[in-house]
Amino acid sequence: MKDHSVRTLIAAAALFLLTVSAMAQTPQLDPGEKLEKLQFPAVTMQLKGWTKFGNGHVYTLPVRAGQHLKISFSTKSKFAFLAIFDLSKPDDEAFFGTDEDGMSFETTIKENATWLLRPYYSKVSPRRGLGAPFSILIEPLAAAPPAKPPAEPERPSLFPKAPPKRQ
Repeated sequence: MKDHSVRTLIAAAALFLLTVSAMAQTPQLDPGEKLEKLQFPAVTMQLKGWTKFGNGHVYTLPVRAGQHLKISFSTKSKFAFLAIFDLSKPDDEAFFGTDEDGMSFETTIKENATWLLRPYYSKVSPRRGLGAPFSILIEPLAAAPPAKPPAEPERPSLFPKAPPKRQ
């Protein structure tokens, strides 16, 4: 009887963890936003859109460990930005934002995940319209070569180096 209750408890815990991870993969959309599911591109992909307040598009991009990519955001508006979120993480903080981190992001993916790309028009800006046009460029890149450790500099010595041994 005790063995059965332990199995039930383990099964319930596993179901709970699966539910939590599934919830982490579902993005929470603002009213009027439309979700587009992308696939990791084999060649450069360009997304064009408009940051219509309450009517914009957001994108999910599945990424795999080892992939190397660059995401660039461009717009003529100084009030339009891009935020990138990792849906596999429980927090809702963007790990990249063009408002603070520059207009492009290049990385090698460390673990499988799904990213949410959210272009937006700043709510605190003095509005001159309801949005702005934007372009997102997603470029798969060849993997970066492994970094070589820096050579250890020669240390000064009071004694000269021994000549190489002859065989």
